[in-house]
Amino acid sequence: MKRSRLLILSLVIALAASVFSMTIVSAATLYGDLNQDGAIDAIDFALMKGHLLGNTELSDLKAADLDADGSVNALDYSLLKQYLLKVIDKFPADKGTEEGKKTEAEKLLGDIIFSVPGSTFQNSISVSLSTKISNAEIRYTTDGSIPTINSPVYKNPLTLTKTTQVRAQAFVNGAASGKVGTAVYICTSINTTHDLPIVIIDSYGAGKAGKEDYLEAAIMVMEPKNNQASLLQAPTIATRGGYHIRGQSSSNFEKAPYRLEFWDNKGDDAKYSIMGLPADGDWCLLSPYPDKSLIRNALAYELGNIMGLETPGYTFVEVYINTDNQPVSSSDYQGVYLLTEKIEIDKDRLNIAKLKKEDLTEPNITGGYLMQFNMMAAEPPLIRGNGWSDLELTEPDDALPEQIAWITNYIQKTHNAIHSANPSDPNTGYPAYIDVDSFVDYIIVNEMARQGDSYMRSTRIFKDRGQKLKAGPLWDFDLGFDCVAGFGWGGGGSSNVQGWQFQPMFGTNSTVDWYYTLMKDPSFQQKIAARWSSLRSGPLSDNNLKALIQRLSSPLSNGAKRNFQKWNILNTSMVGGFGTQTTQTWEQQIDILQRFVINRAAWLDTSGWKPTTTNPWGF
Repeated sequence: MKRSRLLILSLVIALAASVFSMTIVSAATLYGDLNQDGAIDAIDFALMKGHLLGNTELSDLKAADLDADGSVNALDYSLLKQYLLKVIDKFPADKGTEEGKKTEAEKLLGDIIFSVPGSTFQNSISVSLSTKISNAEIRYTTDGSIPTINSPVYKNPLTLTKTTQVRAQAFVNGAASGKVGTAVYICTSINTTHDLPIVIIDSYGAGKAGKEDYLEAAIMVMEPKNNQASLLQAPTIATRGGYHIRGQSSSNFEKAPYRLEFWDNKGDDAKYSIMGLPADGDWCLLSPYPDKSLIRNALAYELGNIMGLETPGYTFVEVYINTDNQPVSSSDYQGVYLLTEKIEIDKDRLNIAKLKKEDLTEPNITGGYLMQFNMMAAEPPLIRGNGWSDLELTEPDDALPEQIAWITNYIQKTHNAIHSANPSDPNTGYPAYIDVDSFVDYIIVNEMARQGDSYMRSTRIFKDRGQKLKAGPLWDFDLGFDCVAGFGWGGGGSSNVQGWQFQPMFGTNSTVDWYYTLMKDPSFQQKIAARWSSLRSGPLSDNNLKALIQRLSSPLSNGAKRNFQKWNILNTSMVGGFGTQTTQTWEQQIDILQRFVINRAAWLDTSGWKPTTTNPWGF
């Protein structure tokens, strides 16, 4: 019987080859190309026939589901036959492929045509709605809700006089037809110009954002053209989205930091690119406030980039946040921010394997994990063991018990190896568990910065599948590099050119002692000393460090003036709860930063990278 079926299948292939001409398509075509050879032809027809007879197992059922109904059946067989006979030139499922090729901005419009794209405006704006759907009436809303059969029928152009989210849906015979469309319009009373990108967030008069839930907002980004951006230029991004205050101590700053999300029509992430950064829907707006240089986080990230550490992409922006029901005004200006990528596992961010629910055995269960030591602020799920505390499993945040148990066991083995009798042994010591070079570079950046809570908070580690534990990505350096006078436990901290940040007060660490313990190992000391010497003879020479600070600060000269007109704090000592450096000008703040970096590097040159025998905190 099996031989007979094979003979029939062979005849089908031969017959199909004689009847149907071959249709060549691009390699990107998916539907109908059952053998994934880049062509839709008689072979695919035979494979479809064989699958329906139960003789052939297809490797990609999605390619055979030509009507996208979730199953492969006689209808798909008929569609493939019609395609090869040139009765049709595409499959119903190709509509989904075409939708996938649309930009996020095009998807947001759905099947509605807005006479004016989402934009800013002054005083009022008239917007007309139409659709290509035949015999349809359009219903719309202006309160952010999706239109229903009970929503107003569109008859005449809409006149908008305040920030508005217009959402519209075509209806045919009383039923929704096609995709909902959305456009946002932000009313502004000013048209200021900037040489940095502009981010406008308008919460439709809903007030200020809180620290937990996202507050819905109209969000626009204006990227500079010919080194100039204005509030009334056509936005690069005009979308619905949400934002909330982020951070720990920084969440209480008057100039608050924020988490920012771009949303599609369903409220899911809409991926947009900002200033050439890879497209995504999740972003952070970091607010340099005690950091009067405005560039300390960026400086740390650039140092990390030089060394090959994982760091978030970023760009400087100027931000307006409008929380009342009035047009955007000069009082809504919030100053210079650092817009950064959110640290997350993603092919365009932290590019490591994503752990799936079915990954319960090795090798798949070995990665990827993103974690952080976060003293007194770690959120579940936590990785608990003997020798550390406050270790948060950031991703996956829905890890299964088996996966948490596996990474907990790995972290415990790592901790034990670091504290073993022969810690540098390649088979039983820390080299068997950690990527030593990444920990070397991570310590160098943190020691250059002398951030007061280094090694205790925002201290990230990650593990990719089949690889060792790595240090990073870098995060949170706004209070380092001599930002805060005497910041650090017991009087040590960022303003001390001499001494070690890794060396714990009272001889013990509050979260983890890995970094201090590693620095006591002669083999690790040799590695970090050699690495530092190599960096200082090249990318981290005094001249290169000065050039880096100049490169970061130069584009901000005009933005800094506007920032400190908004926040008149240059000569104020206590800012955001921290005793900061006081000067008359922003340029003097840059001088303080540069002087510290050069002097700190000089001390590290002579340090030998060995812990001191006396208490580093001065008591």
